[in-house]
Amino acid sequence: MRLLTLVAVTLLGCSSGLSYRVSDHFDGERFFNSKRVPPVGSFAMLRHVLFGRDGAWPDDPIPVVVGADLHAELGDADVAVTHLNHATMLLRLPGLTLLTDPVWSTRVGPFGWLGPKRAHPPPVSIAELPRIDVVLVSHNHFDHLDLPTLRELAAQHQPRFLVPLGDRELLDDYGIADVTELDWWESVEVRGHAITFTPAQHNSGRSPWSHDRSLWGSYLVRHDGRAFYFAGDTAFADHFVAIRERYGPVSLAMLPIGAYAPRGSMRAYHMDPADAVQAHRELAAQVSIGMHYGTFQLTGEDYDAPPRELAVALAAGLPIEGSFDVLGIGQTRVFRGLARSHLDPAP
Repeated sequence: MRLLTLVAVTLLGCSSGLSYRVSDHFDGERFFNSKRVPPVGSFAMLRHVLFGRDGAWPDDPIPVVVGADLHAELGDADVAVTHLNHATMLLRLPGLTLLTDPVWSTRVGPFGWLGPKRAHPPPVSIAELPRIDVVLVSHNHFDHLDLPTLRELAAQHQPRFLVPLGDRELLDDYGIADVTELDWWESVEVRGHAITFTPAQHNSGRSPWSHDRSLWGSYLVRHDGRAFYFAGDTAFADHFVAIRERYGPVSLAMLPIGAYAPRGSMRAYHMDPADAVQAHRELAAQVSIGMHYGTFQLTGEDYDAPPRELAVALAAGLPIEGSFDVLGIGQTRVFRGLARSHLDPAP
């Protein structure tokens, strides 16, 4: 089945007539990281698909928290975060509700019946969500850009979709409207909130021939002296410092802590928990929440290794300011009265 998955992925691509300006991360044909890394070759990817996902994952569905505190009332200085699965985070701010990299499909891969299968059911249905104003998509890998989910969100919530350069065509072809493409450091304003597409260290592609034909990144949402950061999918690199230097300390960060083993092939694209702790420090985050683990078996670590290794990293590393925690699947945490701490230049 794993071999069939790889073969099927090669049959799908995303056609994009690239017409973006050449920049320090786009050469006219493909996007690239600020810190260039060699691409993973076809043989290495085949070896990873066949033999690299050997961690211990349960046969029975992982327990979830079903809808608790999903609609909790918020004050003017409050924020609510719900870990729905993988990198799907519900971020509720006063006056704006955002959903990141939403995935409700059973499998993440082409055709809807190939690819890694989720290890737990979605804790809530799309219909049970609060009204979604904005959907943030970090890049076009199947476990982050799930077209059936995006189409269902468009039908039920009519949100605005923000995507990286090169991905609008995917959504257009699927009948999804109100889509805005963004380059690194570009911003839009929604209901008084400045949403900036910020860099990440990763890659893109839904087939070998679409490799790096679209951009990838993270998002910073700024409002009323506070900043909320969604890291998307990323390795550890110097973009965390660049974001803090440009916008100041982050009030709340959502950072990936999973899909990191083996480090030889994953280090260039995914953080491990120790990397995530360092990212928390470099962002000067008041609060960080771990994500990107425990839903899809993508790599070689055990399903529960990321939170365990995060605890080890926090205990063994240098003292950190603020807090870094994980939420159960479906769990909501409301943060009351987060401090105003970040710079607030014009979007």
